[in-house]
Amino acid sequence: MTLHRRDLIGGLAAGAAALTIAPLAAFAQSARRGRDAAHLGVQPNRDVDQTLALQRAIDEAAAQRVPLALAPGTYRTGPLKLPAGAQLSGVRGATRLLFSGGPSLFDSLDADNVTLSGLVLDGGAIPLPQRRGLVHCVVARELRITDCTIAASGGSGIWLENSSGAITSNMLNRIAVTGVVSFDARGLRVSDNTIIDTNDNGIEILRTAIGDDGTLVTGNRIENIKAGPGGSGQYGNAINAFRAGNVVISGNRIKDCDYSAVRGNSASNIHITDNSISNVREVALYSEFAFEGAVIANNTVDGAAVGVSVCNFNEGGRLATVQGNIIRNLLPKRPIGTAPDDDAGVGIYVEADSAVTGNVVENAPAFGIMAGWGKYLRDVAITGNVVRRSFVGIGISVADGAGTAAISNNIIAETKRGAVVGLDHAQPVTPDLTLPNAEKRPQVMLGPNSVR
Repeated sequence: MTLHRRDLIGGLAAGAAALTIAPLAAFAQSARRGRDAAHLGVQPNRDVDQTLALQRAIDEAAAQRVPLALAPGTYRTGPLKLPAGAQLSGVRGATRLLFSGGPSLFDSLDADNVTLSGLVLDGGAIPLPQRRGLVHCVVARELRITDCTIAASGGSGIWLENSSGAITSNMLNRIAVTGVVSFDARGLRVSDNTIIDTNDNGIEILRTAIGDDGTLVTGNRIENIKAGPGGSGQYGNAINAFRAGNVVISGNRIKDCDYSAVRGNSASNIHITDNSISNVREVALYSEFAFEGAVIANNTVDGAAVGVSVCNFNEGGRLATVQGNIIRNLLPKRPIGTAPDDDAGVGIYVEADSAVTGNVVENAPAFGIMAGWGKYLRDVAITGNVVRRSFVGIGISVADGAGTAAISNNIIAETKRGAVVGLDHAQPVTPDLTLPNAEKRPQVMLGPNSVR
């Protein structure tokens, strides 16, 4: 075959183009993931500790503000510092960092724009110091932890202080303390995570003093939360907001908790909405102690000692709406560790400045709805609810000093002791107040109700 000059030139040009395109394509592919950690001396599946090599690679990539990409495989490592701009990415479910011990696997202080994505962080069940997480970040600004698995932590899974950012789409399981802990958040979102099998709590949103927090806790799946240290409600909760104002807890699926699904303690303006809850063994949805303002709406609760409790008017707890919830199959007693006289078998309990409307309560061994505890009752409206199959349909405190409650337009069916009954604390002390000849009580403003 005769090789013409133009064919040779064309072939050389094509070859040159191919040589040019291949590196460009490889560069584009590499650029999407950042610096390859292997080029910085970090190799997967080596039976040696790679802490020093990983730290050098993290520091170099962070200084250049480029991501550090870790190939699939296992990396054995001790504690690693995350400087500002550190961004580590792996192959989801395949890039595994095996912790060899120390205060935390990842630790950052006063760092911005730290990102962890697509990593499996295996704590090896090595105990951590108190108040530490496998990922531990203090004053982290715009932190991102996404698509990671955090397993077998010997402390908490993620511990944050004075931090902002997003903890999203992670799996946390076999956590010795709490899945996610946040103190004094500055704009945090905890969403779409799966948290299974923790020993203290699922998610804690905490503040060192009462104040605005505004953390969003949405779309999480939380299961099998144990009260390992015991106590009377400090542990065993799926989501706990303490002193944190304006927290939104919405759209979560929660089941199998030793204590509460959502516990708001001194947390004003809390929103607890659209959560699906089953098999919790104390109060499912709690707003307690020194709070002002709670919205508890459109939740389903199937199995709890108390469905909703809005309480502690004696501590300043007041101002709530409890609306549109479905609550059923209440338990006759609370877990061991709570006070023996704590009420149970109650669908909804409120005390002060609250509206209870449009709820459906079924199978409550004690009270479908209960308002007031002794003298702690003020300005409660109970309207438009359906209460079925309870010992007492609606119980109202008529003790000395109790304020007023308005009860109207409810449907109350199949109550053994009565549809509306006056109480002294948890003790019924009047006949059914809906009966034609029942004595009128000045605290109870009784309107039309459907009773059968």
